[in-house]
Amino acid sequence: MNTPTERLHPPVLAPGDYTRYKIILGTLGVVVPLLVAVLFSFPALFRIPGAEVKFLPAVNAVLNSLTALCLLAGYYFIRRNQVLRHRAMMGTAFVLGGLFLLSYVAYHSQVESTHFGGVGAVRYVYFFLLLTHISLAVVTVGLVLFTLYFALTGQYTKHKSIARWTFPIWLYVSVTGVIVYFMIAPYYT
Repeated sequence: MNTPTERLHPPVLAPGDYTRYKIILGTLGVVVPLLVAVLFSFPALFRIPGAEVKFLPAVNAVLNSLTALCLLAGYYFIRRNQVLRHRAMMGTAFVLGGLFLLSYVAYHSQVESTHFGGVGAVRYVYFFLLLTHISLAVVTVGLVLFTLYFALTGQYTKHKSIARWTFPIWLYVSVTGVIVYFMIAPYYT
């Protein structure tokens, strides 16, 4: 028997064999973090002489802030059973996250990493936030893709189950991205 959510809000993707979607999403969940790792390992390969990207860290902070707000709004709406508003907020968060990833890659492909200049306890706080942010960002790609997949295919029980992990991790990554930006912003050249 269908749940009330399934009756009122059918899947976006037509019923059928979703195997190819799973393969595509699984591949993206692995390939995207690997491509970012390659970018950091071989930055000179991607440099375009004269590219002006120094404004992008601020753009990234705005995109992360807006993503966090959309995630919180999406959570608020689903807790009140406002599924269509939830979908709109989470879809917006997904688009903002994609724009962030493109902007992040564009910036880091053109500019060497900035080194944090803080000393004392703030240095430990910064590196803790940075390391947890990066580690969880790698995991977030796959989590977000599969959470979206389960929603689009109408597998709401699985969607809800994985979203319990995806939401706090994605929110943490978005918020710590903004905090890390403000902590390192004084050291940009």
